[in-house]
Amino acid sequence: MRIIKPFLLLSLLSVFGQTTTAQEKMITGNASYYADKFHGRRTASGEIYHKDSMTCAHLKYPFGTVLKVRNPLNDKTVIVRVTDRGPYSKRFVLDLSRAAARELDIIRAGFSMVEITPIHTFQVPYRVEDDGIEEIPQLEMQFTPAATFPEPVWQRDTVCVAKELKKQTSRWKLPKL
Repeated sequence: MRIIKPFLLLSLLSVFGQTTTAQEKMITGNASYYADKFHGRRTASGEIYHKDSMTCAHLKYPFGTVLKVRNPLNDKTVIVRVTDRGPYSKRFVLDLSRAAARELDIIRAGFSMVEITPIHTFQVPYRVEDDGIEEIPQLEMQFTPAATFPEPVWQRDTVCVAKELKKQTSRWKLPKL
């Protein structure tokens, strides 16, 4: 009997541990949507925002992360991609594009409680590994030795600038105090 109790305790802990990790992935909070004045502007990721695209802004998810956003009031769901940072208000968790907000029916209210679940975290690679991409040709550089110049160019420039400055400032008449 004593052997069964620790086994039962361990199995219950593992079940509860799995449910808490699943719940940690889902975030709930208020979501708003972009104003029309942001249409055509650059986002933090460098992309141009388009109000008819299925994109969003989040403070912490990496760019390119695909999120499933669900409106629990009407049970509508939309899939969006993170392309921007924000919202910078503690009241909101997510900023949706206008098209995504229209799909979730939050245009009239302006904001709504949503449930956010990350579907796929996309890491941008340093270099695309594709055999179809051509190699970048090597550049050939030729250097001219500095000994061929009679005097350094920077010295000649500063001397000329100093002489011109002296000519200009010598004509100035300062007011007498």
